[in-house]
Amino acid sequence: MTLTVAIQMDPIESIDIDADSTFVLALEAQKRGYALYHYLPHHLTFSHGRVTAKARALQVRREHGNHCTLGDYETIDLALMDIVLMRQDPPFDMAYITATHLLEHIHPKTLVVNDPSHVRNAPEKLFVTHFAPLMPATVITSDHDEILAFKKEYKDIIIKPLFGNGGANVFHSPPEDDNLNALLEMFTDLYREPIIAQAYVPAVRAGDKRIILIDGEPAGAVNRIPAEGDVRANMHAGGRPEKTELSKADLMICEAIGPALSERGLLFTGIDVIGDKLTEINVTSPTGLQEIGRFDNVSLEAKLWDAIEAKFDATRNPAD
Repeated sequence: MTLTVAIQMDPIESIDIDADSTFVLALEAQKRGYALYHYLPHHLTFSHGRVTAKARALQVRREHGNHCTLGDYETIDLALMDIVLMRQDPPFDMAYITATHLLEHIHPKTLVVNDPSHVRNAPEKLFVTHFAPLMPATVITSDHDEILAFKKEYKDIIIKPLFGNGGANVFHSPPEDDNLNALLEMFTDLYREPIIAQAYVPAVRAGDKRIILIDGEPAGAVNRIPAEGDVRANMHAGGRPEKTELSKADLMICEAIGPALSERGLLFTGIDVIGDKLTEINVTSPTGLQEIGRFDNVSLEAKLWDAIEAKFDATRNPAD
């Protein structure tokens, strides 16, 4: 199958080619003979009923310091693309939400991965609340008294911004902590959105497992071990990846949420599991493909493109 693929992402020139999942997706697409384009989110335009992007033809290679070649800028009509990969990193702000609205104009005639309307409706720390029995005790509120009451009930808690990413501004408030009021004041100064607080799960010391699901089915996992003295296991925050296996609890969680992901067109998701608790469902720009690939000697990017091809074919031949 020959496809034309536009990749909406942050600047590709500055990525870490040993860790970036979009990079290996591009490598696999190129291996399959797809034509690739790269554009930045702010180069999206809606005009005269058309959604266009100021894009550049893209070639990639696993060569440090010379991993991509970009052509001259040209304006492409995204309705004429076969696939758009929406792969820019959060924060999940109004610019991100606007991009989902624009891409809705072309989907599914052009297959957008993930489905832009469901990306908009499934932010990581909110979508997961629809599976509350699988989660740690959680409160989401702007009311400081509610968070203080939650702290009194659970003693040991984590607080974090509702639309944060990469482990930024995630704080552990242990039972003896007397800084919670100051933290809440800081959050109010930094964010307009509510705060999310969760009961601390001690199993985080053994790792925060990232599980990749492809069209709702578990495909692989990597464990992320927090650095000494830190509760954040995100690799952006210094977490150390290590090989892992899917436990019975992991598979039960995947079985519970998988159908909801598939029916929403969320082909590429990454969930975070600590112990036997589901903490996040990542739908915006999941990572972990390369780490899992190295540990398990698999190509999840190939499996993902197989799923995208199948979905693309289904949109073209619905009667089949």
